[in-house]
Amino acid sequence: MSKYQQPKMNVNFGKVKLAILGIIVLVIIAAISAASVQIVESGNRGVLLHWSAVDTSVPPLQEGLHFVVPFQDKVVNMEVRTLKFVKATSGASRDLQTVSTEVTVNYRAAPNSVNVLYQEVGLDYEGRIIQPAVEEVVKQITAKYNAEELITKRPLVKADIETEITARLTPYNILTDAISITDFQFSPLFSQAIESKVEAEQKALKAENDLRRIEVEARQQEQQAKGIAAANVAEAAGEAEAIKIINEALAQNPNYLEWLKVQAWDGKLPLVVGEGGTPFIQIPTR
Repeated sequence: MSKYQQPKMNVNFGKVKLAILGIIVLVIIAAISAASVQIVESGNRGVLLHWSAVDTSVPPLQEGLHFVVPFQDKVVNMEVRTLKFVKATSGASRDLQTVSTEVTVNYRAAPNSVNVLYQEVGLDYEGRIIQPAVEEVVKQITAKYNAEELITKRPLVKADIETEITARLTPYNILTDAISITDFQFSPLFSQAIESKVEAEQKALKAENDLRRIEVEARQQEQQAKGIAAANVAEAAGEAEAIKIINEALAQNPNYLEWLKVQAWDGKLPLVVGEGGTPFIQIPTR
């Protein structure tokens, strides 16, 4: 054999083909297995698609592992957790004041109807349904109130906005958990006018309270004066009655005055005595 002649190799092409075919079969089986298993993630519901069409005869799939027909069926995850949507919009009040309103909507897809929501709207239901509904409702409600009423009647305004937004979203199987007005902004000129009015009302209220206080104090002083006068009158009447009684007693018994002196004596002998030994002036001995 020549030194340049290559050695012959015996290759069994049949075995090679079988090996390749086995690999292909394994790949196909793995692909079919992967396609037949669908996972619905936590906080989601699964929408079952049959040849890309929503199968509304089947309720939304719960969280976890699900087996479907490979390549024919597919599962789309729809989040049902509470989400937050914040929208700032401008409108005009009934008295044509420009009002900037910021509204926060906490919402979620109805868990038992996500298949209908997906079929009618799709995944971007926030941009297609919620955003335009909030903008329209806020403009509509703010136009019903004067700018000042938007401040003084804020709970009523919030209730109107919440009721209307809920009514707009419910038909699309979107639930609202809470709706809040997070901010009201007016033009600088109007804000200054409101501050001036509030300040004037506060001053008027203070003046009214001061007037009431003065009136109450005056009535108190009047009643106090009447009480003192009545007490003086009663005291004078008592003294006059006492004098009358003493005079009447003296008229009936001249010794009555001496008896009164004896009743008032404390038993100590003074340095100076009156007629008959009756104490007249008591002088301290120490």
